Amino acid sequence: MQKDIHPKAVPCKIIFQGKVVMETLSTKPEIHVDVWSGVHPFWTGEERFVDTEGRVDKFNKRFGDSYRTKKK
Repeated sequence: MQKDIHPKAVPCKIIFQGKVVMETLSTKPEIHVDVWSGVHPFWTGEERFVDTEGRVDKFNKRFGDSYRTKKK
């Protein structure tokens, strides 16, 4: 590695719902996450639907049923 061109890596705490779940190195001292492997449905075996920012509603509002009626 060349000197003085890379950002400084500092100890970093990964925080999920106010709890420190992991410590690593990063350019930021704290990273707040919404989902991590300890609660992710793929790793826990639980099935749940996560609709972030109402994506389904936003899609339906924008396109309605027009995407179904168009023929290719």
